[in-house]
Amino acid sequence: MIFDTAGRLAIDEAMMDEIKQLHAQLKPIETLFVVDAMQGQDAVNTARAFNEVLPLTGVVLTKLDGDARGGAALSVRQITGCPIKFVGVSEKVDGLEPFHPERMASRILGMGDVLSLIEHAQKNVDLDEAKKLADKVKSGKSFDLEDFKAQMQQMRKMGGVGAMMDKMPAQMAGMAAGMSSAAGDKSLARIEGIINSMTPLERRKPELIKASRKRRIATGAGVQVQEVNRLLTQFEEMQKMMKMFAKGGMAKMMRAMQGRFPGMR
Repeated sequence: MIFDTAGRLAIDEAMMDEIKQLHAQLKPIETLFVVDAMQGQDAVNTARAFNEVLPLTGVVLTKLDGDARGGAALSVRQITGCPIKFVGVSEKVDGLEPFHPERMASRILGMGDVLSLIEHAQKNVDLDEAKKLADKVKSGKSFDLEDFKAQMQQMRKMGGVGAMMDKMPAQMAGMAAGMSSAAGDKSLARIEGIINSMTPLERRKPELIKASRKRRIATGAGVQVQEVNRLLTQFEEMQKMMKMFAKGGMAKMMRAMQGRFPGMR
């Protein structure tokens, strides 16, 4: 059982008295200090105050899915003398992950956290569907809008463009500069909505989508025709990337993603 006590950005005497009384009554096995990774020096001051009144056994570092790289982790560990046990990477139930010191060091140094990204993919991506698409592309069959939609859905399961790029090395993350997870999810949802407004035949054969069809699709999705045009342009670029992938050109494919894929530039 987990007891979540009242949190504060600033320390006050009444709160400290309250939490000491709760600790005395509950006698918890673990007493974890939850710190906001974006607080910086304030996190250190708060950690020091809590450490003076409670026998802390560990630290939870939250909001690592934001802009913060987690530099506060080093200071909080030094002040409390307690290990960092978990990190928060989203507001969802499954957004609490075990802390890995070497991965945090990579994030702080701008080298990303590719191992966590791979683990996240293994948990959230439908591997059977991914294999089907890979086999389809390698066999030379056409990549259609149904496949494109499936890729958007897989990306949303991964937390969106912003969340994925947050774990990438700095050089690759720069491709999604300024793209928050919320903005990335909104962009992916818009793309999915446009594709859902198409007929099955249009999804299989996008070349059929001319002016009158574009207007109908835009009306059905509640967007401007320009949005439909933008989607079709992105899809054409994705088709080209898939052809590169089929030929084994991963480096070329990554370069082609810049400026042509939702959230990247």
